[in-house]
Parts: sequence; structure tokens; C-alpha cells
Amino acid sequence: MKLKILICSVISLFFFSNCQEKPKEDPIKANYLDFSKRDDQLTGGIKMIPIQTPKGTFKVWTKRVGNNPKIKVLLLHGGPGLTHELYEAFDGYFPNESIEYIYYDQLGSYYSDQPNDNSLWTNERFVEEVEQVRIALGLDNSNFYLMGQSWGGILAMEYALKYQKNLKGLIISNMMASAQEYNAYAKDVLAPQMDPKILKQLQDIEKNNDFNNPKYSELLFKHYYTEHILRMPLEEWPESINRCFKHINPNVYVFMQGHSEFGITGNATLKNWDVKARLKTLKVPTLSIGSKYDTMDPEHMKWIANEVQNGRFLFCPNGSHLSQYDDPKTYFPGVIKFLKDVDNGEFKKG
Repeated sequence: MKLKILICSVISLFFFSNCQEKPKEDPIKANYLDFSKRDDQLTGGIKMIPIQTPKGTFKVWTKRVGNNPKIKVLLLHGGPGLTHELYEAFDGYFPNESIEYIYYDQLGSYYSDQPNDNSLWTNERFVEEVEQVRIALGLDNSNFYLMGQSWGGILAMEYALKYQKNLKGLIISNMMASAQEYNAYAKDVLAPQMDPKILKQLQDIEKNNDFNNPKYSELLFKHYYTEHILRMPLEEWPESINRCFKHINPNVYVFMQGHSEFGITGNATLKNWDVKARLKTLKVPTLSIGSKYDTMDPEHMKWIANEVQNGRFLFCPNGSHLSQYDDPKTYFPGVIKFLKDVDNGEFKKG
């Protein structure tokens, strides 16, 4: 009798469990890695996009990772003249959240065409380049998030100030809205923190315009970059970052930024760049990221978040300029939360 009761109980449990409603599968997650219906399947997401410029047509390199019709993040690298490689840490975080993201080397950068014409290196032309990339990739205000770090942050701000109607969200990572204030921060706050002997050597080299002196880069990397660009011993820097620096286009970098990240030097074209007075016109949801040890003043980044109409500030207490590498436990959760809050209609400024 007990055996019959036991058998009946097992059978009842079996039928009951099978009658339970199975959880619905997330269609975005299920199709995230499906390239079968895409025209870039053969190249693994890579597209060389033709760009019209005043000096002719050139091609820029892009690579899409994943499929998400609602969240597509176009990544603007720093420099100018660096590469998408500084973002490769994102491979360890965005796919887990089914976030589609697009690597992109701007014109003049390593994987794209590199015309030798300084008239091309203007903010205005780069903005139009981003717009052509957006159109070519089919991005619009239902899915298009623009994320820029350092120089990429300048470009992201400039793009948003002209084309915010095309955006769903904007992320300004580790970039102030004024080159003059960036220089002042480097001179008045960060420089006094350095060993006075090292600082004098750097200043003497700059004064003598002796930037090709290998001692200059050696001192910067050892005593400044490991404090304010990426807070790791040089021998522990990720391979992607070393590769990014190896692939720099010095012509673009020096023409626009100068010879170092220790402020904007010489007659670099970005020296007087400033959009502070215009930020209040931005309505698009915006995330501004600042870090404690950055070359950029984190208080200025907080000000940006309050100055735009729908801003949020993310502070990385352990991070520097590349805080995706030295404070990933703060950086990535904050970025992912912003993307998902905007996507779900739950974004609140603050």
C-alpha cells in the first residue's frame, strides 16, 4: 500500500512539474551571438566604412560585437591617433549583459586609412565622420549610445552638441569640457604631487622643445602615467594597452594634443577647446565618469553631470585615466546600469 502511494506521489509530482510555466527565454540574450542574418558574418563583425572628406574618400575600420536591437554602443577612442584597443577590457563585461558594442578606429588611426594631411584633423570633420559611421551602421535614437573616453570624450561632446537628436544616450568618460581647465589641473594640482627633480627634468625638456629625447617618454611613463593614466607597474600593463600605444599615429596626436598627456603642449589645435557654456543645451541622458587619480579633475566631471539637463555622475575611487582597467569593479557596473536604466525607461539623473 505504501509503495502504491509512493508511486502515485512521484507520478503526480512529475505531471505537476511539467505543467509549471517554463521561464521565457530572453530573445536578445538568445540571439546575441547569432551572426547568421548579418552582412558582416564572414568578417566576424568587421566593416570598412567609406568616409567622405574634403580631401576625398577614405575608409575607417569598425567591428560590431553582439546583437542587441535596443542597445548599440559606439566607442570613441582617445588620443587623438590612438586605437580601439584601449577598450578591449569591454570584452569581459558587455557580452555578459547582452550589450552590443562597436569598436571603431577613427580616420588616421592604425586600422583605418591614414592620410598624411593635417587639414583633416579638426573637431568638425571628425564629428561628420562619426555621423557617417552612424548612418552606415544603421544606428538611431532608438538604440544609439555614444561613448567617448579622453579625446573620444571631446568628440562625443562635440557630436552630441550638433546631433543629439540621433542619440539614445551619451557617455563622457574621463574628459573635461575645457582644455584650459585640463591644463590648469595638470599644472596646479598634479604637477606639485610629483618629485620636484623629476618635474624639473620634464619641464626643462619641454622648455627646450626636446620631445624626441627618449628620457621624456621614460620619465612620463614611469613617474606620471603609472600614477594618472593607468595605476599599475609598467610591466603589468595589459597587452591591449601596450599594443594601443605601439599603434599610435604620432602625427595626429602631436598636431591636436601635443607631445604628452601632461597637459596640451605647444601649438596643438585642442589647446583652446572649450564647450562648457554649451553643455546646458544637452537633453539626452548623459553619464559623466571621473576618477580620483585621473589626469582630469573628477570635480569637473561631476559638474558636467549637473550642467547637462539629464546627467548622472559615476566616480571611480580607485581609478585613473583608464579606469576601466584600474577600477573595473566600479567602472563597468556603473556604465552597465546607466545603459540599462535608459533602455528600461528608468533613468534618473543624479
